[in-house]
Amino acid sequence: MGSLEYAHARMSARHGARPDDLAWRRIEPLRELAPMLDAARATALRPWMTGIGPSTAPHAIEAILRQRWRKLVDEVGSWMPEAWRPAVHWCAVLADLPAVAHLARVRAPYPWMHDDPVLRELIAGGSDPAAARGPDGPLAPLLLDADHVSHAWQAEWRRRLPECSAETGVLVDAIAHAITSHVAALRDPAIVDATPLLRALEARLALLFRRATLDPAAAFAFLGLVALDLARLRGELARRASFPGTTFAGFALAGRPA
Repeated sequence: MGSLEYAHARMSARHGARPDDLAWRRIEPLRELAPMLDAARATALRPWMTGIGPSTAPHAIEAILRQRWRKLVDEVGSWMPEAWRPAVHWCAVLADLPAVAHLARVRAPYPWMHDDPVLRELIAGGSDPAAARGPDGPLAPLLLDADHVSHAWQAEWRRRLPECSAETGVLVDAIAHAITSHVAALRDPAIVDATPLLRALEARLALLFRRATLDPAAAFAFLGLVALDLARLRGELARRASFPGTTFAGFALAGRPA
């Protein structure tokens, strides 16, 4: 049985072990994937690198990182009190939202989707969304409106949240608002460099995590921070695997959401 005390102790330890600016500066100037992997393994990024080598294909890298995310969310959920687990586990689906949006629009899966255990199960539903299932619950509602997949995800997340104190509710709302506002800002076509927005989101989530000491809302702030790290690493890895030898400047999450 999980507890807030245990969950917060584990999350605080993981938060303290997140990669710092020095870790990112070690890998960002490196053009090739192999030296970048060696440099990353000498930093706090090491736990994420298992199974990724110089010859790992871009789609395989993506699959490994999605699995890492799902495993982490499952682990965080196991630390939490039982009432909070459904909402925490639903966060695992975030890694699959771009693929779900694609399937909702055109229903034609890419070949690599058949190799992903979650997406393969989703594709198995064929043209019947009601047959589609994902981690810890049905994914069918996400397929029903291709233009509002993220809104459908958030509505289901809200539905899974248990009754809570007013203070916890304020913290949960603040975390959700920080993330949704950030995503909306990234969609601005005038944005050229998203680094300031990303830094601001990271600072905001870190503040909310500290504010949520021994509060269940801390789980969502923590997962948001790790998601930023993982997405940044994904950008560094994918671009070197896809475009070897090319110089890239700037924060790896500068792209806009699909």
